[in-house]
Amino acid sequence: MTVENGVRVMAGTMILISLALTIYVSHWWLLLTTFVGVNLIQSAFTGFCPAAMILERILPPTSAKR
Repeated sequence: MTVENGVRVMAGTMILISLALTIYVSHWWLLLTTFVGVNLIQSAFTGFCPAAMILERILPPTSAKR
């Protein structure tokens, strides 16, 4: 898995978890969804993505690029 795909998986997972918590716990969990969305937008403009930095350390390096 590439870092870019990992970021998409992580963002999608966080949004789904946040929506489930909003339904079952409190509407304040929508703030997490907002944070994820804003972070995705700012990373598109600035190139800075904390999730990518985390995944670069966790995921093993890939030798073959597609």
